[in-house]
Amino acid sequence: MHAKESGLSRAAELFKVLGNESRLWLVRLLGGEPMTVSTLTEATGMSQPLVSQHLRSLRQAGLVTADRRGKEMTYSLADEHVAHVVADALVHVQEPVSDDET
Repeated sequence: MHAKESGLSRAAELFKVLGNESRLWLVRLLGGEPMTVSTLTEATGMSQPLVSQHLRSLRQAGLVTADRRGKEMTYSLADEHVAHVVADALVHVQEPVSDDET
Protein backbone atom coordinates (compact mmCIF):
# COMPACT_ATOMS: atom_id res chain seq x y z
CA MET A 1 0.00 0.00 0.00
CA HIS A 2 1.31 3.44 -0.91
CA ALA A 3 1.09 6.33 1.52
CA LYS A 4 -0.47 9.52 0.17
CA GLU A 5 1.90 12.37 -0.36
CA SER A 6 1.76 14.86 2.48
CA GLY A 7 -0.42 17.89 1.80
CA LEU A 8 -2.62 16.42 -0.96
CA SER A 9 -5.86 17.04 0.93
CA ARG A 10 -4.86 20.65 1.67
CA ALA A 11 -3.93 21.16 -1.99
CA ALA A 12 -7.32 19.75 -3.02
CA GLU A 13 -9.03 22.27 -0.71
CA LEU A 14 -6.96 25.05 -2.29
CA PHE A 15 -8.16 24.04 -5.74
CA LYS A 16 -11.77 23.87 -4.52
CA VAL A 17 -11.56 27.47 -3.33
CA LEU A 18 -9.83 28.55 -6.55
CA GLY A 19 -12.37 26.61 -8.61
CA ASN A 20 -14.48 29.73 -9.09
CA GLU A 21 -13.86 32.25 -11.85
CA SER A 22 -14.72 35.26 -9.69
CA ARG A 23 -12.33 34.20 -6.92
CA LEU A 24 -9.58 33.62 -9.50
CA TRP A 25 -10.19 37.13 -10.80
CA LEU A 26 -9.88 38.58 -7.29
CA VAL A 27 -6.64 36.67 -6.72
CA ARG A 28 -5.27 38.04 -10.01
CA LEU A 29 -6.17 41.59 -9.03
CA LEU A 30 -4.72 41.23 -5.54
CA GLY A 31 -1.54 39.79 -7.06
CA GLY A 32 -0.84 43.26 -8.41
CA GLU A 33 -1.38 45.21 -5.21
CA PRO A 34 -3.45 45.28 -2.02
CA MET A 35 -6.97 46.60 -2.62
CA THR A 36 -10.07 47.59 -0.70
CA VAL A 37 -13.47 45.98 -1.21
CA SER A 38 -14.70 49.12 -2.96
CA THR A 39 -11.73 49.09 -5.36
CA LEU A 40 -12.29 45.39 -6.11
CA THR A 41 -16.01 46.03 -6.61
CA GLU A 42 -15.25 48.79 -9.09
CA ALA A 43 -12.57 46.76 -10.91
CA THR A 44 -14.76 43.67 -11.34
CA GLY A 45 -18.27 45.09 -11.66
CA MET A 46 -19.43 42.56 -9.07
CA SER A 47 -21.69 43.70 -6.26
CA GLN A 48 -20.07 44.64 -2.98
CA PRO A 49 -21.79 41.78 -1.08
CA LEU A 50 -20.55 39.27 -3.68
CA VAL A 51 -16.97 40.58 -3.54
CA SER A 52 -17.11 40.41 0.26
CA GLN A 53 -18.43 36.83 0.14
CA HIS A 54 -15.62 35.71 -2.19
CA LEU A 55 -13.01 37.50 -0.07
CA ARG A 56 -14.37 35.73 3.02
CA SER A 57 -13.90 32.35 1.29
CA LEU A 58 -10.37 33.29 0.20
CA ARG A 59 -9.55 34.53 3.70
CA GLN A 60 -10.92 31.37 5.39
CA ALA A 61 -8.70 29.33 3.07
CA GLY A 62 -5.70 31.40 4.14
CA LEU A 63 -5.16 32.82 0.65
CA VAL A 64 -5.76 36.48 1.46
CA THR A 65 -5.25 38.63 4.51
CA ALA A 66 -7.17 41.71 5.62
CA ASP A 67 -5.78 44.84 7.18
CA ARG A 68 -8.06 47.52 8.62
CA ARG A 69 -7.12 51.00 7.49
CA GLY A 70 -9.53 53.49 8.96
CA LYS A 71 -13.05 52.41 8.05
CA GLU A 72 -11.97 50.17 5.18
CA MET A 73 -10.39 46.75 5.00
CA THR A 74 -7.50 46.34 2.59
CA TYR A 75 -6.99 42.84 1.22
CA SER A 76 -3.69 41.32 0.13
CA LEU A 77 -2.52 37.91 -0.99
CA ALA A 78 -1.22 35.90 1.94
CA ASP A 79 1.77 34.86 -0.19
CA GLU A 80 2.89 35.04 -3.79
CA HIS A 81 2.63 31.27 -4.36
CA VAL A 82 -1.11 31.62 -4.94
CA ALA A 83 -0.57 34.26 -7.62
CA HIS A 84 1.92 31.94 -9.34
CA VAL A 85 -0.48 28.97 -9.25
CA VAL A 86 -3.20 31.07 -10.91
CA ALA A 87 -0.79 32.60 -13.44
CA ASP A 88 0.56 29.15 -14.37
CA ALA A 89 -2.98 27.82 -14.80
CA LEU A 90 -3.82 30.70 -17.14
CA VAL A 91 -0.68 30.07 -19.21
CA HIS A 92 -1.53 26.38 -19.37
CA VAL A 93 -5.10 26.87 -20.63
CA GLN A 94 -3.97 29.38 -23.26
CA GLU A 95 -1.34 27.07 -24.77
CA PRO A 96 -2.26 25.65 -28.17
CA VAL A 97 -3.33 22.02 -28.07
CA SER A 98 -1.20 19.79 -30.27
CA ASP A 99 -2.73 17.07 -32.45
CA ASP A 100 -1.27 14.43 -30.12
CA GLU A 101 -3.38 15.76 -27.21
CA THR A 102 -6.77 15.81 -28.96
